[in-house]
Amino acid sequence: MADAGDANVTKKSEDTTGSKWRALWYMVVLAFRADPLRATAALLAAAVGTGSQALVVYVTSRIIAAGIAGDVDTATRLAISVALLSALGFTASMLRLDLRFRMEESTALLIDRQIIELSTGIPGLEHHERPEHLDRLELLRSQRRMLGGSVGALIENVGSFSSAGTTLAMLFTVDPRLLLLPVFGIPSILASAKTRRTWQRVEEETTERNRLVHHLFELGTTGAPAKELRVFGLRDELRTRHQVLTAAIHAIWAKTVARATTITTAGWSVFAIGYVGAIVFVLREAIEGRISAAEVVLVVSLAGQVNQQVGSLYWMVGWLFDTLKTVGRYLALVGSAAAAQPRIDDPRPAPETMRHGIDLVGVTFRYPGTENDVLRNVDLHLPAGSTVALVGDNGAGKSSLVKLLSRFYDPTSGVIEVDGTDLRRIPPAEWRSRMSAGFQDFARLELVARESVGVGHLPDMDDAALVGAALDRASAGDVVTHLADGLETLVGRRFDGGVDLSGGQWQKLALGRAMMRERPLLLVLDEPTAALDADTEHELFERYAGAAQAAARESGAITVLVSHRFSTVRMADLIVVVGDGAILEHGTHEDLMSRGGVYAELYELQASAYR
Repeated sequence: MADAGDANVTKKSEDTTGSKWRALWYMVVLAFRADPLRATAALLAAAVGTGSQALVVYVTSRIIAAGIAGDVDTATRLAISVALLSALGFTASMLRLDLRFRMEESTALLIDRQIIELSTGIPGLEHHERPEHLDRLELLRSQRRMLGGSVGALIENVGSFSSAGTTLAMLFTVDPRLLLLPVFGIPSILASAKTRRTWQRVEEETTERNRLVHHLFELGTTGAPAKELRVFGLRDELRTRHQVLTAAIHAIWAKTVARATTITTAGWSVFAIGYVGAIVFVLREAIEGRISAAEVVLVVSLAGQVNQQVGSLYWMVGWLFDTLKTVGRYLALVGSAAAAQPRIDDPRPAPETMRHGIDLVGVTFRYPGTENDVLRNVDLHLPAGSTVALVGDNGAGKSSLVKLLSRFYDPTSGVIEVDGTDLRRIPPAEWRSRMSAGFQDFARLELVARESVGVGHLPDMDDAALVGAALDRASAGDVVTHLADGLETLVGRRFDGGVDLSGGQWQKLALGRAMMRERPLLLVLDEPTAALDADTEHELFERYAGAAQAAARESGAITVLVSHRFSTVRMADLIVVVGDGAILEHGTHEDLMSRGGVYAELYELQASAYR
């Protein structure tokens, strides 16, 4: 996770001038954090390599002056100096490139780790549902190489400015008025900066459309949607939408290219006027005897270098601006991750055992950025040691309740109490260390099977016996028996040697992962058996009901089950019927059937289908 210093530098907008300076400073910090020794050597090599090139021009002019004066010894010594300076410049330049590439690799690896830490370190899920966050992540993913190359941009700019500074100093020795020549290059640099800002703005404006283009490409090239694309004849529709979107994006970029070319041409035209003026000026000075022939050679050579240096600065400054913008996005991610961390004034530990249970008091919840409440004034008591089933139609609010209990979100109003303690006072990481979960939209972790299951409790991941026991508790041991290398089989087809699994097999591995923690205070099973048949689901929950009762006696653990199969939920101690964001009724199976309410109606409707 980023440190506090990183978070403090990101509180202002990533688009302000101040943020550009913070991004520049962070680039330096990042380089030295990734590899301090190479960072120092690379910056020194950049300054020495480029500075020596300008000195070669100056010493060459002194050789010409010595030759005109007939001073062979001095000309010889200066020629040796040119050779040494050239060798030094070449060596420093080669060393700079080698160090730069190594630094870019080290920095890219560091940034990759930090982006993963930042994104996964945000306690809740809100950021995954905000378009601006997704756009920023998309830009960072596409520009990860630029982030890694931020060190290169810094090093090359140090070299360019070092070379330009040396050139200016030598022009000054001939005539201070020649310092006006680089001034004519300022419009080119300003044009470069404006052009870059235009590119960046268009890039940001087209990010969402680019995300959609990538989504359409994935739909057409990945296996999961392939069956439906063929059944519904969606090939042409997919291709047409992709073509229309890309054409619209290309049209925007074409318009931007035309505008950028006009701005760039205007900037270079100003420099061309200054360059011609400088040459005319020194020739007149030489004709009138105010400067020597050697100084004419020096100025003509340096003027040519100024031309190259302005071009170099054009690209280097542009590269730097692009990099600063990307670093600014990264720093904005750092800032949003820091802002998303809960502020807990008086933190409390998660209880070792559950004595009373979990209470929802007046809980109302709406997803950030939306206007409708998905839960309204929910009052509910989940007794310690109980198995609780949540039932109701799709969209009733069951999964939202699960997300609140898992602390993926906090209530919009109201409070959730764990043994009388506000859940918001328990640090999210600590609360989640005392719970486990299996979800319908489970992750397919393409690792060896032992790891894919074992990550449910990292300390036991390498213990094949404990992983096997977790699979048995999940009624998923049969998955491993069909794998050639058992638990050491690589699952998933993304990597060579991997074995693909059916949807049900993947779900069983996910259930095994949920069972790795043997004594969680809260076990959430949110439709985790949707890909399994009814008999397998019933067997699983019957087996786990006994384990849950034993865990309940020891720690007061609560199991929350979401399922549409009433033959499974009837074994729960408490059944909660959720509808339209409210609790419609709750009680045992027998209580609810005797009332003849919503649950009884739904149960009879489903049971009749099996008669």
